[in-house]
Amino acid sequence: MRAQISVRLHEPLLRQLNREARKRRIRRSDLVREALEAFLSGEVAGIDSLPYERVRDLVGSLSGGPPDLGEQHRKYLRDLIGEPR
Repeated sequence: MRAQISVRLHEPLLRQLNREARKRRIRRSDLVREALEAFLSGEVAGIDSLPYERVRDLVGSLSGGPPDLGEQHRKYLRDLIGEPR
């Protein structure tokens, strides 16, 4: 059995919803259902998720850089922005 709920949206969000539904050629309710299912299943990082969880897929994807960046990060940052020591 399906239940019906009502949601009030601010105008900018409603415009985004309408635009995306038209683009994908689906009903707004289907789009809201998909988004809610993705959010509740954890596919979408929530605001309260740990920072690591948001970038987990990026960790280890780059190589290179200074080997002492962890110890000398302030020096490298100053060099990058051109701040005198």
